[in-house]
Amino acid sequence: MILQTRPLHRVVITGMGGITNLGLDAPSTWAGMRAGHSGISRLESEDFHRYSEQWNVRIAGQIQGFDPSGFMEVREARRLDRCTILGVGAAVEAVRDSGLNLPAIDPARCGVVMGSGIGGIQTIEEGLLTLSTRGPDRISPFTVPRLMVNAVSGTISIRFNLQGPASAHATACASSGHAISDAMWYIRRGNADVMLAGGAEAAITPLCLGAFSTMKALSMRNDDPTRASRPFDSDRDGFVLAEGGAVFVLESLEHAKARGAKIYAELVGCANSSDAGHITAPDPAGRGAARSMRWALEDAGLSPHQIGYINAHGTSTPLGDKAEVAAVFDVFGDHARKSSGGTLLMSSTKSMHGHCLGASGAVELLACVHAVRDAVVPPTINLDHPDEGFDIDLVAHDARERHIAYAMNNTFGFGGHNVTLIIGRYQD
Repeated sequence: MILQTRPLHRVVITGMGGITNLGLDAPSTWAGMRAGHSGISRLESEDFHRYSEQWNVRIAGQIQGFDPSGFMEVREARRLDRCTILGVGAAVEAVRDSGLNLPAIDPARCGVVMGSGIGGIQTIEEGLLTLSTRGPDRISPFTVPRLMVNAVSGTISIRFNLQGPASAHATACASSGHAISDAMWYIRRGNADVMLAGGAEAAITPLCLGAFSTMKALSMRNDDPTRASRPFDSDRDGFVLAEGGAVFVLESLEHAKARGAKIYAELVGCANSSDAGHITAPDPAGRGAARSMRWALEDAGLSPHQIGYINAHGTSTPLGDKAEVAAVFDVFGDHARKSSGGTLLMSSTKSMHGHCLGASGAVELLACVHAVRDAVVPPTINLDHPDEGFDIDLVAHDARERHIAYAMNNTFGFGGHNVTLIIGRYQD
């Protein structure tokens, strides 16, 4: 039997949405990244006052001044967890930005894939508090649909009548990277013409902060919040927990061109791998991360020297930063080494917005798209003393103007999950 294979469709990005502590939409989020602003601040919520004497961590990447009334009714918002609200808000912005007239498109050819590492954790904590203080009969009937990790994906599909492929990923901090790569493949294979893809997270809660704190994973630079997230810096003391959401409209190139859409960039490659080692710690040599990057390069048909910029996972933890740098040197060799004349740039925008957990890959893909589109690489702020052996241009402090043909986005998650996406400048 001869198996006939269909040609793969090219996948382009035609719309973007984002809600972060750097800005309440995608353009302002990018403006904050480009300017090197920090979105980290002291915790002021009443939820944390109960534990004020016990908190070791009093800072986070909180979204300030966010009002969902611009895209949903108050009654609907009350029935949704904050995680879902952030995801829906970013999706609404992305669809508006794309100029898509979704009701005019076959809904079975449109889908959604979203990622969230933790999902409706605020709902879970509220439900447990109600259970313990008021009893089981007072638990909200909306608790289960609010806390589900797939609530973000399901709510978006209902909102826009997306009847094609729909799923959700929960692979810790790699969740939205997996979501975007899956959506890319649905279009590549011809299963869909349009996909909404990204991630959302709203885990700045007493339980999450307490849990990450007892793991000794969080920065305790409480008196200097804007300088707390310090990827690759020898003075780092952990990551800063953050919330946020980002969504992209992906289309087949044929579909985008047929409707005259603006095209931000092209998704040219993706891959994922597993460390198969420790449930929280990365492989010290970065072997799983290196496999993900190599396979993504192979998928894109690119050689390492064609990548001009890497948006690093770069969480500001010693183990994670060292493993990622080791993996980059393994894959890119002298192209990454400054001492050998390497020209590769790598930065971590988490230095500005903190760690959005499952939404990280999507939020940071905004930086990659703009790097290739605007010829500007965002900085790693707070990088005063790079760790010994980090012989790579980490774009310290200030953004850098540079023509970037291809940018790579890395996201790695607890459980050993590694995802790599590659963005290219669109060329007809």
